[in-house]
Amino acid sequence: MDLTFSEEQDELRKVVRSFLTRHATEADVRRLAADPRGYDVVVWRRLATEIGLQGLAVPEEYGGSGFGYVDLGVVFEEAGRALLCAPYFATVALAAEALLRCDDEAARAELLPGIAAGRTLATLALTEDEGRWDAPGIRLNALEGPTGWRLTGAKTYVPDGHLADLILVAARTPAGISLFAVEAADAPGLTRTHLPTLDQTRKQARITFTDTPARLLGTDGTAWPVLERTLATASVLLAAEQVGGAAAALDMAVAYARIREQYGRPIGSFQGIKHKCADMLVEIESARSAAYAGLWALDAGDATEIAVTAAVAQAYCAETFTRVAADTIQVHGGIGFTWEHPAHLYLKRAKSSEVLLGTPAYHRELLAARLGI
Repeated sequence: MDLTFSEEQDELRKVVRSFLTRHATEADVRRLAADPRGYDVVVWRRLATEIGLQGLAVPEEYGGSGFGYVDLGVVFEEAGRALLCAPYFATVALAAEALLRCDDEAARAELLPGIAAGRTLATLALTEDEGRWDAPGIRLNALEGPTGWRLTGAKTYVPDGHLADLILVAARTPAGISLFAVEAADAPGLTRTHLPTLDQTRKQARITFTDTPARLLGTDGTAWPVLERTLATASVLLAAEQVGGAAAALDMAVAYARIREQYGRPIGSFQGIKHKCADMLVEIESARSAAYAGLWALDAGDATEIAVTAAVAQAYCAETFTRVAADTIQVHGGIGFTWEHPAHLYLKRAKSSEVLLGTPAYHRELLAARLGI
């Protein structure tokens, strides 16, 4: 296994960071966090047409570039650094991955090109009111009638569910758990409500289905392995994003410690601050190793290794981002607690991401189960 980045991947990082430095500034983050839509249409289009990020890991036969998960992880890490406000995680890490994993060639050929081109905003609706990410938590009902499949029930905490053009829905049929596609723009019986959450840089929604027509993806009753693999992939990509956010928070803390003076010298020269920043760096580098191991496992394609590294990466990186974001506020002192300072934006993203795909405790339980402990 090659645990280094290629020249092309290093260049991809430079290109993405340069673009986000210019088009995902703190002012942009604050503006879009306050906007119910939550993303900039022009920037989203440019991400697709100029850099091709939405289709980076989509195979070429479906309109993408055919790159691997390590390349995609580079993008998510840079998106985390910038607190990118866009439906990128929902569309790429959840919806596109679920389509790639389901056994439905016709659906892939029809739906993936729009995602790769940036025309289609998509998401995966899995969690319900209990907020569970496991199979027993899926209770939304799907029944087949004379006119096709119909969905009845509700999903909540759906990333960017209030604006997605395409919603992939995990539902329970008499045969078991199945995956359905709902064209959200004009679907009858569909109600979408934007949720007021702690982190407004990543929007979430509650979606209610009332006898809503849907398209079955793949074979009825066989979707849970597809969803498990999708969640493992998303956990690793989210871990890469969390590493990027933690690294940006540490950079912010170090920069402030160099210029803020007390008793005639920079606070960064005080032992307490130095030790705190050093501890933050050690945690981030450990988290980065966990996230990168998950990315390389995804490219290697070993199902057992993917399941284990995904659980490790999400359990560790989620807690690391939260601790580093909180310590960054502590390093800044009083100014770090103010609305005007960007530190709180990172802490809110960290806390939201920590439970987005299940808590760290949940992922440690997954790890124990997968290791047979």
